[in-house]
Amino acid sequence: MRAIEQYWPLMALIAWFGYKWWAAKQVVRMLPELRQNGAVFVDVRSAAEFASGHAPSSINIPLNELPSRLAELPKDRDVVVFCASGSRSGMAKMMLKAKGFHKVHNAGTWGNVC
Repeated sequence: MRAIEQYWPLMALIAWFGYKWWAAKQVVRMLPELRQNGAVFVDVRSAAEFASGHAPSSINIPLNELPSRLAELPKDRDVVVFCASGSRSGMAKMMLKAKGFHKVHNAGTWGNVC
């Protein structure tokens, strides 16, 4: 029993990253339908990261600017957020949900939406 207690934090971390990976894959499967239905694709990486490469038809609203730029996003359409690793887009999703955006999807990395 002692060995399980010793590795519990590591197992929890592995489970968390596994869940993030699985959830992003679910969104990736939905991308063709989301695109067809007019979803807005938002890259929440910095402007410099976006300039070095980005998904076609995506807009750049860095995570730190998101609270002041909410008016640029429609509340009545799907919004797909993504970043470099899926962490900032996870925060963006939570922020948008808290501000009344109900159709928000975290696609994880920007490479997933290319």
